[in-house]
Amino acid sequence: MFARRTVLVGAGAALLVSRKGLAMEEIEPENVYAIIGQMMSGPGKREELITYLGEGSKDMPGNLAYQIWRDKGDENSVWITEVWRDEASHKASLALPQVQEAIRKARPIIAGFGARAEVERAGSGQ
Repeated sequence: MFARRTVLVGAGAALLVSRKGLAMEEIEPENVYAIIGQMMSGPGKREELITYLGEGSKDMPGNLAYQIWRDKGDENSVWITEVWRDEASHKASLALPQVQEAIRKARPIIAGFGARAEVERAGSGQ
């Protein structure tokens, strides 16, 4: 399952990086930091949670990809894929005002967290 997540992150990063105007050559794959995680909202609150996460994820320096996915098998669950230039960029993002505000808004409706994995790109050219 982790290999599949790695492929998803790599593909998502390539797509979003190209949309952000960066060439894959500008990214140092050995330094890229990527996370896939599951978050659960309270009953009926998933769309509200998605809104807060989306608001908080705008204009984050060092972020190459941030995607929120609805879980088709759980109406209260989302999966978040994040790809960062490096781990330090991810850590720094947690102090950004819009991220802090998103956390403040979302905290009351978050019912819990599921699986979380830090992943890396598998091999060159994949």
